[in-house]
Amino acid sequence: MTFAMPTNAPDLEKIVACRICGSDRLSPCLDLGLQPFANSLLPSIDAMDAKYELALTFCEHCGMVQLTATADPSKLFSHYLWVTGTSSTSRQQADVFCTDALALFGDQAEPRWVCEVASNDGTYLRPFRTRGLQILGVDAAANVVELAITSEIPTQCAFFDKTVAQDLRRERGPADIVIARNVLAHVPDPLGFVGAISELVAEDGIAVIEFHYGRKVLEGLQYDSIYHEHLFYITALGVETLLQRNGLEVIEFAESPTSGGALIVYAQRAGGRRKVRDSVARYRAAERSAGINDLETWKKFGRDVYLHKKQFIACLDSELAAGHRVVGYGASARSSTMLNFCGIKRRQLPEIADKSRVKWGLYTAGSHIPIRSPEEVLGRRPDAILLLAWNFQDEVLADLEKRYGFKGRVILPLPNTPLVVTINSMEAKSALS
Repeated sequence: MTFAMPTNAPDLEKIVACRICGSDRLSPCLDLGLQPFANSLLPSIDAMDAKYELALTFCEHCGMVQLTATADPSKLFSHYLWVTGTSSTSRQQADVFCTDALALFGDQAEPRWVCEVASNDGTYLRPFRTRGLQILGVDAAANVVELAITSEIPTQCAFFDKTVAQDLRRERGPADIVIARNVLAHVPDPLGFVGAISELVAEDGIAVIEFHYGRKVLEGLQYDSIYHEHLFYITALGVETLLQRNGLEVIEFAESPTSGGALIVYAQRAGGRRKVRDSVARYRAAERSAGINDLETWKKFGRDVYLHKKQFIACLDSELAAGHRVVGYGASARSSTMLNFCGIKRRQLPEIADKSRVKWGLYTAGSHIPIRSPEEVLGRRPDAILLLAWNFQDEVLADLEKRYGFKGRVILPLPNTPLVVTINSMEAKSALS
């Protein structure tokens, strides 16, 4: 397999060695072509896109799956369009997340303060504040930091690193709980990042790290989660390695419904008082049995992605051939990868609905499809909806039926083979049948 070279790449740096172990034994497993930065929404339909290499490689030494090139983080994260609180699923999960983290302290001294790294609008910190803990968010995106502060979530605008961790420890003392949700895969130096978490967490504290689970990406064929912000596709084995090299040990694994299937890792300082739960050995064994950390498994994933592309295009073409007007729902970053990889344009998908007001009036990167409010898009009574935000399937289907009164066909592009759901009966059938 050969990788396409970028036509304009001043903001991209090609790697020659694994970002984790330094090995040059890198084997390509998937090429998604030249793609724009997924969250680089456009102000006008005629605006120009810069496009960059988007491909996966597998390190044969440590097993880490990663992008072949690194984008400048300041180009990706200084202004961010995903706001956690937009999703009711995320708001509900935040309460569960808080309860589970606090349970690990048992009858011992109660935690005093919590720091969340890449805290976004503070949705996941809010339940801790409600329960009386001191909180602080750290996020690099000035726009979401402003949003968090406006909603009374104290937040520092910074890229979290060892210096920031040391400053916070000196000013506030060690944090009893350090949270890092959906950020570990974003940082070019995850070893250093976990080292900064270790620097901040208290001796008897815990680190709670959540990331889109590499096994879910594999088993659900979730190639739409591959974009320039996500440098790594992490497994249980991979995160254990990162933690161990920074003096931390995993005490429990648990799964979260966010991101199409996330893994939550609870860790303490090596040799800490908490007993390592059975889930740790269970995940290790399951990954070995399924070959999750094997090169051939990821090469097969690459082949299956190209098969899915054909299936998805055939599904959409079938709707259009039947005279159906199809619109999109969910102008997420992951939708950008799918639309651009499959070559979907405005003639197939004239508009996309999204609940986030900050996206209204903008156009999708690469495909240049207008983004509008759900009320406006659904008010035109489309025949079918392509659910780009399929990872929030239950939430969106309920909204479509009960809030917007939509009746008709919904295309679920993933996970795995595309499906068509008819709202009211909720009966699904293969899109290829």
